Amino acid sequence: MAWKSPSERRSKVIGFLRGAIALATVMVATSAVTGTCAEDTPAPTLTGEAAFGDWTSDAPGVRRRLTPADLPPPFATRSAGSQAHIVPRPADAWPKLPPGFVAEEFARGLNGPRLLRTAPNGDVFVAETRTGTIKILRTGAPGEPATVLTYARGLEVPFGLAFYPPQGEARFLYVATMTAVLRFPYAAGSVPARGAPEIVVRDLPEGGHWTRDVLFSADGRKMYVSVGSRSNDQESPSYDETLRANVLEFDTNGGGMRRFATGLRNPVALALHPATGELWATVNERDGLGDNLPPDYVTRLSDGSFYGWPWYYIGAHQDPFHKGQHPELRDRVKLPNVLVQPHSAPLQLAVYAGSQFPSQYRNDLFVALHGSWNRARRTGYKVVRIPLRSGVPTGEYEDFMTGFVTPEGYVWARPVGVAVGADGALLVSDDENGTIWRISYRGNS
Repeated sequence: MAWKSPSERRSKVIGFLRGAIALATVMVATSAVTGTCAEDTPAPTLTGEAAFGDWTSDAPGVRRRLTPADLPPPFATRSAGSQAHIVPRPADAWPKLPPGFVAEEFARGLNGPRLLRTAPNGDVFVAETRTGTIKILRTGAPGEPATVLTYARGLEVPFGLAFYPPQGEARFLYVATMTAVLRFPYAAGSVPARGAPEIVVRDLPEGGHWTRDVLFSADGRKMYVSVGSRSNDQESPSYDETLRANVLEFDTNGGGMRRFATGLRNPVALALHPATGELWATVNERDGLGDNLPPDYVTRLSDGSFYGWPWYYIGAHQDPFHKGQHPELRDRVKLPNVLVQPHSAPLQLAVYAGSQFPSQYRNDLFVALHGSWNRARRTGYKVVRIPLRSGVPTGEYEDFMTGFVTPEGYVWARPVGVAVGADGALLVSDDENGTIWRISYRGNS
């Protein structure tokens, strides 16, 4: 990787050393407490400046906790453009996981696989957004790769997938595209789709952040659709963002539209927690304010909650591009539950409701971090776990699946989708190399 100037080279070296020191501190502390990296004893948590870090401090078990008090002022560093340098997977590269976990290639050769959903019968549905295709991954004998089947073609950048009703035998597959929510008649095991889709919601705003997720309430009466902003920071007052930067609520036939949660710059994906019934979202925050501002986040959403975009971020922090605007909203801004390293780009999330993993993982969240571009010190490119205590987030998150960045800083995989398979394994999609990873727990075997 070529660096453009001595100052940039110096910045990269300093960032690498800082990350190495932070990681060494975690590992030494862990050894001092347990003598090993015991899977039931969490590593010390990185806080303050160390929590921002970069990929050099990533490792399974490393925990981070960012708080609003840790945020630097706007423009503490200049806005960076550091796109991932994508390379094929090196011959010796493999995902890194906590002790006792194993990663296998569940499927390969897909074209940009993104969001994953597991059907009630165990089939895994994949949105191939680039090709406008919905694929099915069907498992065979244990240890064998999945069979890949085509369910539907010719869709407009499909992303969100949801089965309805959410309990019992599913009769429909809902697909969220950039401008619509579609509904396919569904029968377990039927391939391809049994008929043409019906348009349930039409005229969703196009352009800008184009991913749309779709999800149902536990009782099946409400449908939620996430819609990201058109702009980064509402640079022009001519942009109509009324139905954007929101999670919208509908009835299951597409009527009764209302804004459920607002001020969410780009709420990429949604999940319903089966134990609490709460709606969770991943949110990509704005760019252009510096390396460490503002954090992305994962949060529980409540009816009427407002998260500040574009005028505020992470509570009552005023956006410098909207100085003095809407002071009446300042005290309405809700703080997110879990702050994530800035520019990490959290995409899909899943609640672990399986039984294959150790009991301490049950009902926790797993989140795919696609990786940064607006940050000089690369971050993301991993899957993290968000521990919950009786359904309540602690504010920390823990590296779970890492190793997708080479020692030179090149990137060979970018996680997008996470889903729990019927057997309790965790499935992770990589849209760069077209791979679906299967993570299972085998203990000391």
